[in-house]
Amino acid sequence: MIKQTPATPTRIHELLEPWIACDPTMPALKDDHASYTYGELKKASIAAAKQLSSWGVRAGDRVLVVGENCAGNGVIALAVSRLDAWLCIVNGRLSQREIDGIIEHAAPRRTLYATHVSADALKHAARHGAEPLDWTGVAKLHLGPLNEQAQAEPCFACPTEQVAALIYTSGTSGAPKGVMLTHANIAFAALSVHAVRGLGPGDVVYGALPMAHVVGLSAQLFGTLACGAELILEPRFSPALMVKAFESGVTCFTGVPAMYARLLEWLREENMSLNAPKLRIIGVAGSPLTQTLKSNVERAFGLPLLNGYGLTETSPTIAQVRTDSARTDCAVGNPIPDVEVRVMDQGRTDVKPGEVGELWVRGPNVMKGYYRNEALTRDVINPQGWFNTGDMARQSDDGALHIVGRTKELIIRSGFNVYPVEVEQVINSFPDVVQSAVVGRTAGHNEEIIAFVEVRTGKLIAEDELRAFLRARLSPYKQPTEIHFMPQLPASATGKVLKSVLKILVEGDKLANRAS
Repeated sequence: MIKQTPATPTRIHELLEPWIACDPTMPALKDDHASYTYGELKKASIAAAKQLSSWGVRAGDRVLVVGENCAGNGVIALAVSRLDAWLCIVNGRLSQREIDGIIEHAAPRRTLYATHVSADALKHAARHGAEPLDWTGVAKLHLGPLNEQAQAEPCFACPTEQVAALIYTSGTSGAPKGVMLTHANIAFAALSVHAVRGLGPGDVVYGALPMAHVVGLSAQLFGTLACGAELILEPRFSPALMVKAFESGVTCFTGVPAMYARLLEWLREENMSLNAPKLRIIGVAGSPLTQTLKSNVERAFGLPLLNGYGLTETSPTIAQVRTDSARTDCAVGNPIPDVEVRVMDQGRTDVKPGEVGELWVRGPNVMKGYYRNEALTRDVINPQGWFNTGDMARQSDDGALHIVGRTKELIIRSGFNVYPVEVEQVINSFPDVVQSAVVGRTAGHNEEIIAFVEVRTGKLIAEDELRAFLRARLSPYKQPTEIHFMPQLPASATGKVLKSVLKILVEGDKLANRAS
């Protein structure tokens, strides 16, 4: 294995350069339609940059890509970096309203549609009058019309100022919220994969997390390329396809808890055991991990499940469990090098170790800000550069962070604080529960706890048995007022449960037909 520490680049496409200098024939990126070595990826991105420029893309322009994971999107991402334009990848599975809202807000100069891997992207392409395009060296895509009204943003030589990607957060309501990540932000997150996870040439990473999501872009795509490893991209998560990939020699995988839960369920249904002869690292991020799922995954894989934590606004990495110090609990690990954290109370005073407070972060991972929303940026980043995550956390004596829940998700019941994640973890440990989500509902001057439970396919759960289970493990004020069983919880493309959808059900009093 080549031993090398990548240098910090001024632009994210330069992350490839050390590995090209070592061996340009090393495998870099592939899917079912194309494959690239590191040398080929550089050549393809240079040609793609020239083509984008001929289509009117300028430095400071936004380039929107609608679709799902594919190697062609990786080429486009590198090409956009070469032009000093802004990359904006959105999932083709978003609704017409969501896609159109992002286009209106981002005002891209050009919009590309990865129609060869996404039937949903094809529908959006047809609505927007995009033309089919066989782009040599990239893929068969659709190209949207030139937006002649698009205004290019200012450009900066400094990587901490120049925006590389505009990422729209999922699960939000109201106006779109675009997070501006600089070249320095993404490069920092990418290089942390090398520093914390120890990936390198010879590693094969399975990429099922959408590149429209910050983990899929910063850590999965650029993190792999920064390490000289190979990335295999999958348009959509499928347990069957993932098992096949593991059998073929994947060495590293990071997913969200829902992916692991569905994989274990699929293995049970198929009466199969996992065969992953070269797999050495499995990670999890994106939503809370429960002790039950962690134990079941580690039993199935024979490997420690390494938890991590971050946000779109932090590029995303804040903390990770190291490969050389696996944990038995569900802590998200220690802050990664060069990232500072503070856990503070409402008076902005640091709480004592072990106490719960609001988590603030400062470091090279913190975003430049929200696009076209300076007021919201000032609300979350103070003059000293500290970013308010909006998450409740506690930090143990060893420095590890434990995420308790979102500040806005905090339920105050009879004067007591109830953190949904604690209730969810207990519910998830009950037999035949795949996952759960807990939200609050206002009831007079109090709040009620409403639980939504996803049940394993073909199974039934008796509510009285579940309630007895909860009473033995949770304080009376933490007991759900209502429990609603669902075949599947609403989720984003990454598998993250969309609590905003559940809140709409609760607040709109639309649960009468769902109660069990």
